[in-house]
Amino acid sequence: MKKIKILPEYVASKIAAGEVVQRPESVVKELLENSIDAQASHITLIIKDAGKTLIQVIDDGIGMSEEDARLAFHRHSTSKISDIEDLERITTLGFRGEALYSIAAVSRVELKTKTEDMDLGTHIIIEGGKFLEQNKVNCERGTNITVKNLFFNVPARRNFLKSNATEFKHIYDTFQRLSLSHINIRFTFIDDDRLVIDLPQSSIEKRIQYYFGESFLESLIPVRFENQDLHIWGYIGAPHFAKKVKGQQFLFLNNRFVINKSVSHAVYRGYEHLIEKGEYPFYLIFINLDPKRIDVNVHPSKLEVKFDDENFIYSTIYSAVKEALTSKDFSPQIELKEADDFAVQTRFKNPIVEPYSFIAKEVYGEPKKELPTQETQINSSSMRVQKNNLFEIDFLENTNEVSISYTQENLDEATVTRQAWQLHNKYILTPIKNGLMIIDQHVAHERILYEKAIQSIENSLPFSQQLLFPQTIELSKPDLELILELKDYFEKIGFDIKTSGKSSITIYGIPQDVKQGKEKKVLLEILEMYREFALTNVTDEKDNIAKSFACKSAIKAGDPLTEKEMLSLIDNLFACKIPFVCPHGRPVFIKLTIDELDRRFGRTPIKD
Repeated sequence: MKKIKILPEYVASKIAAGEVVQRPESVVKELLENSIDAQASHITLIIKDAGKTLIQVIDDGIGMSEEDARLAFHRHSTSKISDIEDLERITTLGFRGEALYSIAAVSRVELKTKTEDMDLGTHIIIEGGKFLEQNKVNCERGTNITVKNLFFNVPARRNFLKSNATEFKHIYDTFQRLSLSHINIRFTFIDDDRLVIDLPQSSIEKRIQYYFGESFLESLIPVRFENQDLHIWGYIGAPHFAKKVKGQQFLFLNNRFVINKSVSHAVYRGYEHLIEKGEYPFYLIFINLDPKRIDVNVHPSKLEVKFDDENFIYSTIYSAVKEALTSKDFSPQIELKEADDFAVQTRFKNPIVEPYSFIAKEVYGEPKKELPTQETQINSSSMRVQKNNLFEIDFLENTNEVSISYTQENLDEATVTRQAWQLHNKYILTPIKNGLMIIDQHVAHERILYEKAIQSIENSLPFSQQLLFPQTIELSKPDLELILELKDYFEKIGFDIKTSGKSSITIYGIPQDVKQGKEKKVLLEILEMYREFALTNVTDEKDNIAKSFACKSAIKAGDPLTEKEMLSLIDNLFACKIPFVCPHGRPVFIKLTIDELDRRFGRTPIKD
């Protein structure tokens, strides 16, 4: 009995579609590229429900004849190539002949198209790969294609789609890339009946200014290299614009957005020591090269590319970036102020959670000996005797160890005699009973804010300080969508935000741990980091928003602290449930014991 069988066409079509159509963005990319290849001068993208229920692309390109319109939905049908040699000289964005076939296999498609010399256009309706209708229609020259109910017949794939904010961000990114690389085309983007973008034909500088702002454009550095075979041009960002997350790296090969690790590494290497490890600089680079010297037929998405001489491209990109950067002076400018904001108000409040008992004694020293006599409370896990809320003594089971937890009255008293020093505005040094403790000030504050944010979210008890002058922020569509999606969480950690227009919000209040004047910067950084966390942990919104808030609101390495602020930070740290590591798992502090120091200096330990 034979085990191998030929799959039915309807099954094979859905398998093939899975390679090309992975999410709504895949459909948008293929349809926009088809419109560009059709020599359109104006392309309109319309979506609803982040593309899940509707994706429509309208162009004024050359259109298709009645025969071509029907053939376009057959597998491996294309007007871009005709033989194997054509693969070596591809100049169009599409060429594989799989897109329309794959899209039609997993959705309901309606097509209207007309060429210049046709009196009436062609109207075709396809559902799940089956032709339902074809007739004449009165329409404008060009192509109008509508894709409805994506993955309606593949429910498992539809269930794997992310939130509307996430799917919209993917669509927005693709739209942005194509509009940056084809400045001779007018692009219009409509989402849920709202106009998001309307870009007239313009220069690359105008497009950059639109997407990233005028001040950003002014800080960019031109990159250029040209010889007989290769033309490289574009812009790179100043080092201080580098970010911890990717997303603003644009590489266009013959106007096609591509990803190439070798080129990316060449750009990063060109920055040498101007950026820190783990940071990603902005770049928007165009490479014009003979199509015979590249291979874009690597993957159905057509994002990956191979060069015939990878080393030459690498060295050329590296040299061009290096030369551009050496032409600029990036020496930091220092501003001297009469008074530092740190001296005005400490940003560390009193602890709100009981400190870790087995560390407290080392940090704070012995408690007061006088104990008011009041009724005690017994804890079943360990005999815990509480006296007037001043401090607690834990008699741990199966041990003779006695550990002491300090409450605020004792901490305040201990602070008078304790000491702390700041090393390189990065680490806090404080003596403990048996040696020295070194604390990373950023990750320590991160841990404090993380636990505070989690507590605020879970208890719905936010504390918001109202702004004297509310701040209105213009946002990109993806940022606005994400803020609206996470609005409840932002409110629970202390942000008071309201929408104020189609693409803006107004901040009326901020958490007490956010410095006034920094609310816009912190809010945008929280969104950026949230997206990074969501890539690896998409299900836990509460944890992601708490981590993002903590990281972006915490003091930074390099921030000077007063001794009072350092001691207050130490108090708050050991009031945390888990003071040992930051929310990302990095250690918060290390301890050097006297015994270890004695060994380092060759001393003989002093015996009692």
